[in-house]
Order: sequence, then structure tokens, then C-alpha cells
Amino acid sequence: MVSPSSLRGYVAVLRRFSNGVDAKSFIFPRSGSLMSRNHLLSPSSMSSICRTLLVFLNEANHSEHTQVRRIRTYPPVCMGRRSCKIAHRKGVQGAKKAKLHLRMAKEVISAVKKGGPNPISNLALAAVLEKAKELDVPQEIVERNIKRASEKGQEAFIEKLYEVYGFGGASIVVEVLTDNIKRSVAAVREVVKNYGGKMADPGSVTFKFRRVRVVNIKATDADKDQLLSIALDSGAEDVIEPPLYEYDTDEDDSECYYKVVSATENYRTILSKLREEGINFETDNGSELLPLTTIEADDEAMDLNKELISKLLELDDVDAVYTDQR
Repeated sequence: MVSPSSLRGYVAVLRRFSNGVDAKSFIFPRSGSLMSRNHLLSPSSMSSICRTLLVFLNEANHSEHTQVRRIRTYPPVCMGRRSCKIAHRKGVQGAKKAKLHLRMAKEVISAVKKGGPNPISNLALAAVLEKAKELDVPQEIVERNIKRASEKGQEAFIEKLYEVYGFGGASIVVEVLTDNIKRSVAAVREVVKNYGGKMADPGSVTFKFRRVRVVNIKATDADKDQLLSIALDSGAEDVIEPPLYEYDTDEDDSECYYKVVSATENYRTILSKLREEGINFETDNGSELLPLTTIEADDEAMDLNKELISKLLELDDVDAVYTDQR
């Protein structure tokens, strides 16, 4: 019979090599059969090494079921820090684009509420429309929300920042644009509480960040020297390289981004230079908060912070979430 210590060793190996297993917990009866909460996991769905281990466990133990032991994992199970970060990159950029469109819709509504739907007489709306054009926001979104602003009961939107202490010493800033402050703060507090964070007092976290304009460029669309040349010519402040890992593949590189950092007055010049060079880019949502320094969290803290940030971004009132975690 396999000893408890040996079984723990097999579990550790299974967790390391079962990248993407769709289960939150495994149950190991004494018979050795591997079950999730809801179903028996088929060995064919795992890698060859996992199949071998499962066969060994099933053949080595045949006594009756006694105590049930639960081993918890985080789905998807990633092979180390690099894979977890790579898996997170794809969702982040897509979420940013959706949030950008939502934020611009809110800004259009607020501007119309303040001065009417005519951009000639409403300078605030004219500025928002120019910003939407700069950020490549579809015209259909702009027009739909100009009409929406005239609807009865539609309130103007107010911007708020909520500060959060994450795991492993990480700091988090939640940027909100809402037409209902009570609703937004209640929703943010609930997510932070449910996922283990802690709300911070105003000013406790924001001093660790600076507000800048940022252009995001895929690492596969330009090299560093090319971007540095453009940055020097257009007055950019910095070019931040994407994090690289030892076993990055071409697919991983396609989800890595350079960040060209700029003051507001030079932002349009940078975009024009990139267009002239034929380099694809993604704009920010009007500005971003960048950490003055970054911290290195351990694997567990990194996963917990990632989950907390992901849940915050699911809230409709939340436009962006920033962290100083590397």
C-alpha cells in the first residue's frame, strides 16, 4: 500500500504537471481513485506522466474507502510563475479594450449632461469626442451614448479611486466611474472582502503611483531600439520592456507589450510617429497609473492578487485596476 507521504509526493507531481485541469479540488479515497467534486477525472485528459501516476495509484491500493482527503488547487493549475503570468496576459488586454469603450461611453454621457448634445456649444463634449477619436473608439458607441444621455433618469458619472491592500505586500488602486457612489463602493468592498484583500484609507496607496499616458505595443510588432528612437523623437519619457521568462515561446511573446510612457502634451505626437512607422499599437483609456517601484510577490500571493484584480474588473463601475506587483 502507498504510504501517506508517498501519496503527498504524487499529488505534488500531479499539481505540477496537470496544467489546466478543470477542477477546484481532488478527492483521494483510500482506494486510490482520483475524483473531483462532481466527477471521475479521466486519465486520458492529462499528460502521459499523469496517466502513468494514476494507473500506479489505482493498482497499488485496493482496500475499502475510509477517510476522505481533499487537495485544493487554483484553476487553471500553472507550471510555475511564468506560465501563470503568461496565461493572465491574454485576458488583461481584452478587458482593457472593453473597459475603454465603457469609460468613453460614461464620459460622453457626463459631458452631455453638463452642456447638452451639441459639441459646438459644449466644449466639454467636444473634448471628449476628440479624445474618443484619438483612442479609436467606434463612432457608433459615441452616438448611442449621446442619445442615452438625454433619457430620463440618467445621472452624470463621477470618478472615484478606491485603495486596497493585496497579498504579499502588494498595493492595488481601483479606478471607478459611476453614476451611483453607494452602489460602487458597496460592490468594491464586497469583492475585496470575499477575496481576502483589505480596504485602505485614502492616500495610503496612491502615493506609490504616478499618472501618465501610455501606448502599448506588442513585442512582436516592434523592437526596443526602434521604439527608443521614436520615443526620443517624439518626447516620450520612457520605454518599459515587457517581462521575459526563460521558456517564453512565440505565442507567449505575442502577448507581451512594451509601454511607451508620455506626458499628455506629447501623446498625439507619439501616436503619429507610430502610425508613420506602420507599428500597431493600443492606446490607454485616457491615462494610467504606473507604480513608482514594483514588488516581487511569491507564487501564492501572485495568484491571489490576480484573482482579486480579475473579480474587481468584472464590476461594471470599475474602469481600471492598478497594482505595484511585478
